[in-house]
Amino acid sequence: MSDNNWYPPSDGEEFRANLHQRTEELYRVQDGEPDADGYITLPVVLLRDIVVFPRMVSPIYIADQSNLLAVNEAQAHNKTLIALTQIDADSDIENADPGEYLSIGVEMAVGRLLSMQGDNHSALVQSRRRVVFEEFIQTEPFMIARAKVLSESYTLTQQLTALMRSTRNLFKRCVELDHSLPEEAHLFSINISDPGWLADMIATSLSLPSKERQDLLMMVDPEARLKRLNQLLAKEIDVLALEGEIQTQVQTEVDRTQREYYLREQMKVIQNELGEGDIRSREIQELNEKISKKKLPEGALTQAKREMDRLKLMPPMAPEVGIIRTYIEWILDLPWEKATEDNLDVKHAAHVLEENHYGLQKAKDRIIEYIAVRSLKPKKIRQPILCFVGPPGTGKTSLGRSIAQALGREFVRLSLGGVRDEAEIRGHRRTYIGAMPGRILQTMRRAGTVNPLFMLDEIDKLGADFRGDPSAALLEVLDPEQNHAFSDHYLEVAYNLSKVIFITTANTLGTIPPALLDRMEVIEFPGYIEEEKLEIAKRFLIPRQIEETGLDDEGLAFQEPALQKIIREYTYEAGVRNLEREIGRVLRKIARMKSEGKTFSHRISSSAVAKFLGPVQYFTTQAEGKDEIGVATAIAWTVNGGEIMPVEVLILEGKGNLQITGQIGDIMQESAQAALSYLKSRAGSLEIKSNLFENIDIHLHIPEGAIPKDGPSAGITIATALVSAVTKRPVRHDVGMTGEITLRGRVLPIGGVREKVLAAHRAGLKTVLIPKRNEKDLAEVPKAVKRDMKIIIVDHMDEVLTYAIHGSVKKTKPRATIKKASSMENAHDKSSASQEV
Repeated sequence: MSDNNWYPPSDGEEFRANLHQRTEELYRVQDGEPDADGYITLPVVLLRDIVVFPRMVSPIYIADQSNLLAVNEAQAHNKTLIALTQIDADSDIENADPGEYLSIGVEMAVGRLLSMQGDNHSALVQSRRRVVFEEFIQTEPFMIARAKVLSESYTLTQQLTALMRSTRNLFKRCVELDHSLPEEAHLFSINISDPGWLADMIATSLSLPSKERQDLLMMVDPEARLKRLNQLLAKEIDVLALEGEIQTQVQTEVDRTQREYYLREQMKVIQNELGEGDIRSREIQELNEKISKKKLPEGALTQAKREMDRLKLMPPMAPEVGIIRTYIEWILDLPWEKATEDNLDVKHAAHVLEENHYGLQKAKDRIIEYIAVRSLKPKKIRQPILCFVGPPGTGKTSLGRSIAQALGREFVRLSLGGVRDEAEIRGHRRTYIGAMPGRILQTMRRAGTVNPLFMLDEIDKLGADFRGDPSAALLEVLDPEQNHAFSDHYLEVAYNLSKVIFITTANTLGTIPPALLDRMEVIEFPGYIEEEKLEIAKRFLIPRQIEETGLDDEGLAFQEPALQKIIREYTYEAGVRNLEREIGRVLRKIARMKSEGKTFSHRISSSAVAKFLGPVQYFTTQAEGKDEIGVATAIAWTVNGGEIMPVEVLILEGKGNLQITGQIGDIMQESAQAALSYLKSRAGSLEIKSNLFENIDIHLHIPEGAIPKDGPSAGITIATALVSAVTKRPVRHDVGMTGEITLRGRVLPIGGVREKVLAAHRAGLKTVLIPKRNEKDLAEVPKAVKRDMKIIIVDHMDEVLTYAIHGSVKKTKPRATIKKASSMENAHDKSSASQEV
């Protein structure tokens, strides 16, 4: 209410003279004379939503009839009034109770009334001092109240002096930040020596909430008032500083915009003077020329022309101008008809694939078949959509690059690992800010041709969340019946993907949705065996690492035992990435020796590998050294290749329980149960007493318990170990076996025959037993391995026992042996128990 904007407009000099005259009238009004008890009795003005502090001059509005009569009464007798402030500004001022007003009011003088619109009046008032309301003496036609005059006493201590100085400094900072406060306000505060007056003056100057003003009016102690005012000033300074920063930023942005506009207008004038014309006109002309020259399909051409018409009608500064121009540029940048010619020379393709990759015959044959069919020029041919599945490092991505090289096509790659948003594939609609086409069309623009070889890496690692399922969006991309009219949300024009050769890669098929997997032709990469790793290292890895380490002119060569040592003892993988890293480590050691001027051998041996690479990291499981009872050798397959896996069985006295350990899965546990059931069914022919199984416990264990194991292929090995343990007939240590067993003893086929046979050969086994239905898989086994080993085809468990177990059944009673084992076990249990106690 201290804002002077309420004054009627007038000439400046006349206004100031009028204001000065009205202020002088206020000062001529004398204070009320208190009685002997310090009470004054004066007319009352009820104020709403305004607080007037002592010694301050402020404007007030007078609309209530009672207030108007009280003011007239005071002016008629040249007296002051008592002003009471309403606590709640929304309550009715005419019917208010005394409890709805602050108990502390002010005595004030009212100047001449000015008539305003309607029955409203305004006046200048000067507050004199605080008073404590006592009671109403009269209520009609206007209020007269009795109040006690408050005297503000204080002692000017050092603390109070410091508080006043701090208040002045904070107020000075407020005046500097708030341009609505005049500089004279701070100068006036410097000349005030009374702390209560200083607090009231500053409170009047600030734009404080009504509640804060009321609290300050109720504070009689000047020191308490100053402390509270310090807090309010500090908060006000923070707000003003923040407002200043915001205003500065806004002003800077406005100035920059105005400057840019001014410069653009100048640029237009200069360009017109030079005859260069308007930039936007030239841009539109260039886009029109590009559209006319570009060979676009009918749908894309129609859409581009429609957007060009919209662009011409829009003002230059419209925000949609950039969006439309970007959309048109995307249509023009995409390859719609430009294609590379395929190299259909089958011999050339075979040479390129063989030169860049060793092995991977299935994938190579599929590409050669595709090229052969294309060379016959059929009327319609579908581009293959292949899925390379295999462990990491087996050459899936690099083979895709070689296929593109063989065909003479552009190679582009898109990694799908971690993609969870469908818009990554289909793009965003243009209604979104910053919308872009999906990754499919972005990659096609990068390819520059309509028929590249498009590799979708890590398709098994796609995710799905609330933003959609990217794998569902890929269905249209990889479906030959649909991808000739692929629809991107941003482009909204059908795009032909049917000329693209799509190759996807994955480490596993389990996480690929069935609908997506059905659209792809799966080619498995089983992982490299040791022989293949040796050849790959010789042909590719060693030459590449020699070149990267700068040892080209040294004539370095790895001896084959050295490479075998690296493969067997320093790497354990299906691919060759770690093998290349270890070869690189060896060569870097040699490069350092060369740089230091030390001598080194140019033929790297096994001892040099051990010296350069340190202790052995992996240990190869070797075949048993002698025939043993209850121990048979299984051959397992992992993603890293084949491994031999001993199976141990121990017979103890018990109650017919079967205990299986070694962290084996549910399938292998079921194989053990089936093997035990087979053994029980053949108890008669194996000369086993019928009640034997009721009095023994069987403990089956597969070593390396920290490694999870599962699968049915150890069935015949478990059965062999069980038969050996129960009948006390030793198992031949140089025989390995693999196959699933049924309750009737039949041997069923398994997978990974090539890897398993090679693992048995490396481990030193002489004989391998495989299921009869796996005989066809022996074609993939190297001839040298088949010459060194005896591979026996079996169809029933009886044949397995014939080749795996030798010797006759011992005539000693099994019961005695069981008791002996049991007594040893009991002694061990007692020892263990005593240790636990």
